Formats: sequence, C-alpha cells, structure tokens
Amino acid sequence: MLLGEQEQFLSYNGEVLIFQLSKTKHMEGAADKTVNLHVRRMAFNRDAKLFVQKSSGVFSMHASHLKIEIICCSCTTDSRTGIILPCILMKKKKKNNVVKYLLLLLHNSNQFEQSFHFKLDYELKEDIRLITGPSVLWRHANKLFYISSNTCTVLSAPVQLSSVVWTGEIEDEGTVVLGIRTACLPESEDEDEFSTSDRAIWGSEFFGYAIETQKILTGTCFMPHAYSRVVSSVYICKNETLKKQLQISLVAITHKNQLIWFQDGLPKGVCELPYEKPCSVKTAVISSNDLLFVVSFASGNVCVVQRRDSLQVASKWQKVKSVLVDDFIGSGSEQLLLLFKDDSNIDVLSTFEITDLGEVNYASGINYKHDVSAAEELQENGLLTVQALETRLQAGRTSVRELQQHLGLKKRVILESCRALINLVEERTHILPSAKEVKCRREYRSLLNSAEPFEGLVSLWDDVENPPHSLSKETSLASKVPEHFKEQLWQRVVGDSLVVGVKLTESFYLSLRDVSLSLVMDQDFSSISPIIECRNKIIKLNKAFSALAVSSCHIEPPPKKMKLDLHSKKDLKEECPKRCSRVQLGGAKTVVAVTSLSPLLAFHRVCCIVLLHAKKQKHRNDSLQDSKMITVLCGKIFLSLEDISNGKHSVKMLRDNSYCTGSMEDILAVLAVSVRFSFQIVSSDCTLTPVNSWLLGEMECTPFKECHDNIFCHKAGNVYGTVFNWTLKNPFEGVLTLFCRNLTVLFQCLHSLTRVLPPSCDVKLLRSGSKGVLTEQLALALEKEMLTLRSSFFSKESKAENSLTWGSEPGKKISDAPMASLLDSEEGVQQFRKKLQNEREESVLSMNQTMNGARYQEIALKIAEAQLSSDMIVWRLS
Repeated sequence: MLLGEQEQFLSYNGEVLIFQLSKTKHMEGAADKTVNLHVRRMAFNRDAKLFVQKSSGVFSMHASHLKIEIICCSCTTDSRTGIILPCILMKKKKKNNVVKYLLLLLHNSNQFEQSFHFKLDYELKEDIRLITGPSVLWRHANKLFYISSNTCTVLSAPVQLSSVVWTGEIEDEGTVVLGIRTACLPESEDEDEFSTSDRAIWGSEFFGYAIETQKILTGTCFMPHAYSRVVSSVYICKNETLKKQLQISLVAITHKNQLIWFQDGLPKGVCELPYEKPCSVKTAVISSNDLLFVVSFASGNVCVVQRRDSLQVASKWQKVKSVLVDDFIGSGSEQLLLLFKDDSNIDVLSTFEITDLGEVNYASGINYKHDVSAAEELQENGLLTVQALETRLQAGRTSVRELQQHLGLKKRVILESCRALINLVEERTHILPSAKEVKCRREYRSLLNSAEPFEGLVSLWDDVENPPHSLSKETSLASKVPEHFKEQLWQRVVGDSLVVGVKLTESFYLSLRDVSLSLVMDQDFSSISPIIECRNKIIKLNKAFSALAVSSCHIEPPPKKMKLDLHSKKDLKEECPKRCSRVQLGGAKTVVAVTSLSPLLAFHRVCCIVLLHAKKQKHRNDSLQDSKMITVLCGKIFLSLEDISNGKHSVKMLRDNSYCTGSMEDILAVLAVSVRFSFQIVSSDCTLTPVNSWLLGEMECTPFKECHDNIFCHKAGNVYGTVFNWTLKNPFEGVLTLFCRNLTVLFQCLHSLTRVLPPSCDVKLLRSGSKGVLTEQLALALEKEMLTLRSSFFSKESKAENSLTWGSEPGKKISDAPMASLLDSEEGVQQFRKKLQNEREESVLSMNQTMNGARYQEIALKIAEAQLSSDMIVWRLS
C-alpha cells in the first residue's frame, strides 16, 4: 500500500483526524482499480507528550481510469440527528470532462457514510464551503450554487457575487452567506461626477444572503460600505437579535494586511499583521477566557492577535503546515495545535506545538521525562504567586472591614457627643445609655415604629442602671446592624398571594444565617393576632442570572411553632411558619415572604410591618459560631383594595419583541408562588433540539430581559405564566425545570412535551435541593444524632453512678488494713465478707442500670427526632 502525498487534517472533539488517500497495486501489474480513503484518530497523551493513534478506518472506492482527490473537509451538523460530524468532499474526474463529487460523513465508529453525490461539467475551484445539512456551497462564474442532502439537486441562488468571505448560522436567519458583489450605481449620474478612487470604493458592496428565506441582508449591519473592497475574509464571533435589530460582532482581515474588529457595524479596533496575504481567520477561547484571533497566511505563516485593551499581535510562527483549534489536552478550554513542515520526517505529527499563550505549552522534541521545562516552572511559580496575592487580598479585605467598623464607632461617638453638647448649652441633663439599656430599653412596639436598627453607646460612668421596659418574653434584638443594611423593600400581588421582598446588602447578608421574614399588621386588633401566616420556600439565583433552583426548607415534618408575646397580649401565641426565599443577585441578596392575600383584604386597608429574623454569625478562634437571634425592622408596606383593583402591585409580564419585559421583582414574585419540578431528559440516538423548538414554538415562550436563561410562557390557558429553564449538559442530555402553579399545569406541560420528544428519550424526575447543600446538611444532622446519643448515654450513666450509694451504709468506713489482718479474727472475717458483698452488688447495679419511664421516653423521643432528620436528608439525596 503506497500512501499518496495528499492529506487533510481536521480537529474533532479534542482529536486530530488525518485523512489520506492510497492506491492498491495488483501483483500482475494491472492498473489500479481501488482507491482507499484512510482515517486515523490521533489523541494527545499528556504523560508521553505525544500524539498516539486511538483508532482508524477505511473507505474503498472503485477508481478505474479515474483521478480521485480530497477537495476539503470540515465539521458540520447532520440535520437528521443534530449531531456534528466530520464531512469529506471527494472528487472523481473522468476522461469526458465530467466531474463527480461525493460527500462522505464519518461516524464515531469510524464508518463512512455516503451522504449524496452530484455531477458537474466543470471543476469546483472557488469558495467551496461545507455547511449544515450537510450541504455543499460554491461559487462559479460569479454565481452562487449549493446542494444539500435533503434535495440532492444543484440549486442556484438569485445573486451575483465576486467572492464569499463567510458562511454560517445567524440567529433568526438560518444559514447565511456573506459576500462581495458589484454595486449598481445610478444610471442617471454622469460618469465624470465619480473619480477613479470613488468608483473603486463605491463600485462594490458587502451583503448577506439567507439561503432558507432567500433574503438579502444589508452590509451596513456588518461593516461600513467603504470596507467592502478591501475585506478578504470574515469571522462572526457573536450574533443576536434585539428589538428586531441584528447585533453583530465580527473580525475581518483585509488585503491591506490588517485585522479589524467590528461591533454593530462600526470599527472598534485595528491591528497591523506581520505578514502579507492573509487568507483566513478563526477564533480560540483559552483558559483565561481571552479571545484569540488566529490568522493564517498564504506563505504558510501564522500569527495570533489578542484582544484586550487593544488588538495586538501576541505571537507568530513560520513554516506552518496546518493550524487547528480544539481542546487537545482535555482542560475544558481551547488550545492551538501548530503542525510544522518537516520534509525529513514521514510522520505528520512529529513536529508540533500545543499552546494557549499562557499556562499550556507542549512542543515536540523536548524530553519531558528528565528535564522540567521552563514553561512548567513558570506555571508553578505563577500559581504560587497568585495564591500569595489571594491571601494578601483576603487580609486586606479583613483590615478594610475592621476599619469601617472603627469609623462607624467613631461616628456614633461624635453624634452622641454633639447631643451632649446641645443638652449642655440648653441646660438640659444628658443621660448616656448603659450597656444593658442599649439591649432592652425599647419595647417591641418601639421596634415596629422606628426606622433605625437597635444600636447605641455604653456609658463611661458608673450610672445607675434603669430597669428595662417590661417584656413578657425576651426578644433578641440586633446589637450590631449597619445603618444601610437593606437596598430595597418591594411587594407584588400574584393571584391570591402577596409577595414581599427585602433586598439586603451583601456584607450584611454574609454575616447571617437562618434568615426569614415576618409580616405584622400595624393596626391594633384586640380579637385577632397581628402576626400574618407565611409559607416557607428557598429560592437561589446565581450571579449571571442563569439557572434557578428552588427547594423547600422542610418537606416533612411540619415547621416548628414558636411562641411570641407582644405588649403582654395573651392572644399572640404562635408565630406561623414563614416562607423565606433567599435570592442571590450579584452584589446583594433578596429575602422573600409569601402569604395569602384574601384574609388581608377583609380589612380594606392594611399596613404591615416587615421584620427580618436571623442568627448573626461571629468569628471566634477561626471558626463561625452562632450568636443570639436578631430582629431588624425593614420597613412598612401598605395594601388596599383600591390599589389592587388598579393593578398597582400586579406582576407585568409583557412581550417586547423577542423578550419578556418583567422586572427582577416580578420574576422573583412569580417564582416564589410557583412549585418547582426538575426533569432530567436523556436521548441515546439523537440530540435534544426539539425541546428548544417546543419551548419557543408550541409553548410561545420568550426569555426574560433580566434573566435570559429563564423563559416565560405566554400561551393562553392554564399554562400561561409557567416559567421554564432548559439547561443542556451536552447535546444528548439536559435538565428541564418548570415553575408552575399546580400539578394540573405540570401534567399539561409534560403531556405536550412527550409528543415532540423522540420515543427513545428517558425523562426522570429529579429530587429537590442542591446535592452539595444536602450533603452539608446530612453531615450536620449525623453530628447532631451522635451528640444526642452520647448525651443520653452519659446522662444515664451518671444517674446510675449516683444510685450506687444505695448499697453502702453512711457513717461506716471499711478500713484499708491488709487482708491477712482481717482474717485473724471472726469479726475481721465478717467485715471482709460484708465488703465483698457490697462490691458484688455494686457490680450488678453497674451492669443492670435502670431508669424511670418518663426519662426513657424523653431520651427515645430525642433520638428518634435526630434519626428522622438525617433519614429525611438521605431520602432527598437518593
């Protein structure tokens, strides 16, 4: 088997695919009749620092009197399954000038599949592209032609163009071809009015053509008209449609040896390239999330342009045979693979370099086994430097926090001194509060009516402490609460529910745990309790406003009741379970409470006071310890039938083009009153693209403007108002989260979804709660269970030890005389016998300890509660 000189390289899922043609020679000397297309899958071995062959495949073609060549290869999407597969375009040239082309698909099993073939009376030479379908697109005689696996017929686009600079997918447009064509100048204009330079600029124009819709896109949304003549290649980095306006970010290379960055049709940066005749540009996203532009030149040179404050050439190489971009080392980010020209070595992967211009740097010809490369030493030193800087940064943040607390204390001292000075001038007596008075001097009603959290100064003199105001039960108040602990207090009405939210500052929230809200009616009602019943639920939203997770605080048993007495009123006996939602919003946290609306509307107008309850954490011996419960006033909310009838507090979810205009407070309110269900969807033989089409099509969903990954259902009927979150782990597995009002809506959504999913899909209900949080809760529950068992055992043992005195008579002491002296007389023998009998009784008592029934019932109840808590968390984890 003789290998031909022609070979093609392609990167696919971190592997390098090498395609080579070979001819089979017959022993009789007959002409070649079979041509084999070989493929080798090469993977990088990080231990050996070499590329090793994982597998191989072959495709045989009859080639009698035919010349077979590889035209090009690329990775495209198979429209039948949605899977991206390697595609190879082959050419068979016959003697009668008829050219036959074959498009082959390579599957993961190394089996080749012939997608389609077609014949032409000319050869493909200009702007050949493999696109989604798979489809083949090319330019011939300034016309655009294409053929796909669905039609198997060559079609011609109704456009004239002199070059194709890019093909790909654009949102809401499908497959789009960007090209340059001759501009049509007005016929009425006099030829002398345009100079030679003007005709050179305005004689050509940049435009886009959507193949599916046959729509012409104006070139000004990509770049200004003046750049049309000089652009040779384009790469679109990002495209989206906002308010029916196409937003495009792209990079272009020009015949003037420049790389230009365009944003929404305007140039934002330019970089001079180090070599002449650039021919293509591609992008790479490296480990530091930096975007690199990889430019290849006709001379075989390559350079990388980095986009930070400005466009700059970061590195360049010469005599490069091919450059590929993929995750070759399996680190989760992309790297560059440079294959260099080496005529002395037959192996195509013998001379290479893998780099991301940072931490990753592998090159052939280096003995990694015995010598540590300078790059690895630099990487290790950099890691140690970063760790040291992080430590210093943390120490600096701690110092700044302490300084802020000190400045706050100084401010309060100055304010108290000013009050004392004013009282002195006005000949009034100024009384400084004592330490105990600071904590207890105000009644609970004072807390509800004041706008400031409880804090004060300690007297420096030996003042006589005033007795605190009467409180029938102790109420823990916040002793150290910052002045600006909240950013916003809001309320929304969703159906028959009232949602109240408090947005806290991040620094204050981080010092709390077990946070909850209480709603207390401000009116004085003698017959009912002013404390409003709320329900418990926890909502978490990440910083990027993407995936939401909602989990119940307690599934079972029901929340514990707490007693609270206010102004010695006997009718205030219970604080009903609170529904507390904690929402992370970047620099702030939001706590949400939900209650039933209809009981409040019976009073026509209601003023409710919002209280925040939490355990304030404190640092001691490098560990966090809980302090007493604190209660902080957040403000008041007002509610009336008139406001609700006018829609003042209603949630507004309106369509604005392709987005839902609900505010963040509206989103949180809808999620708080909804029930969350998560389903894992797994498909074994096709991708899950129908799920996204179902959400945007049949369910009429639009993404939130404030939270793009979560979409709101506008479909009329019971499903209206349902919120979906669709997260793909890979093309074959995803998690669909639904926030719906009730189980009926859930079943309707699932029934509709199952009609569009392939029969082989597996849908599984996921347990609520984050695995990491549940694991931490399980550890705490097991620790509590162990402490309960230990405390019960020691309590029992100590009581048994006290009971051992029953067998000894007080007042009589047994002498410590030697045994021989005790046995000398009859009295001594009796004394020894009695001592032995006492010891035997003590031994029996220690082995057979008993306790009364009430004590045993108490211990058994504590142990059962601890075991039930841990068992419930284990069930949620299973």
